[in-house]
Amino acid sequence: MRSFGPAPPVGASPRDGIRGILARSARDDELARRLERPADYAAVYRVVRSAVRQVLGTERPGLGLALSDLPPQLGAYWQVTGNLIVLNERLIDAMRGHSRSPVELNAFVFVVLAHEYLHALGYLDEGAVRSVTARVARETFGPEHLATRMAQGNLWQMYPFLAYAPPGDGRRLTVVRGFDLASSETYIR
Repeated sequence: MRSFGPAPPVGASPRDGIRGILARSARDDELARRLERPADYAAVYRVVRSAVRQVLGTERPGLGLALSDLPPQLGAYWQVTGNLIVLNERLIDAMRGHSRSPVELNAFVFVVLAHEYLHALGYLDEGAVRSVTARVARETFGPEHLATRMAQGNLWQMYPFLAYAPPGDGRRLTVVRGFDLASSETYIR
């Protein structure tokens, strides 16, 4: 069998044509580049939404983000039927203190937010969410990207210091302002 170049990206169909395949590859590279520079929660979340929309063809606008001091074994949570993802601020602070680059911190935030975002899309089974999070990362960034390795692995095994983050009880919530403005900027100012 003769080969005429690299295989199309995973998820590309023959009807995409060369322009569709190239556009998809350019988007993947752009999303990866957005994780390479310092970013706030909203910027990483925009990468999450774009990656999920690109890979799964679905999205959910209007979610909010709050930070809380949760137990170290809990990265974040989303309450079923809720509109708020609650992120463990102490884990983020621990990761920020140990990360060697912006991409390492952003990949960590990406994986945790993507996991909860998938819950908000209706993926309620933990095993299924982990698998789909890994698929989204792999198809968006490629198999060697740090976000993919984090999504496919166990964050607490990869970063054992996370288990020693200061424990919290979740009583304090700080809402992150302007978190998902992209879905509301046309009607909320």
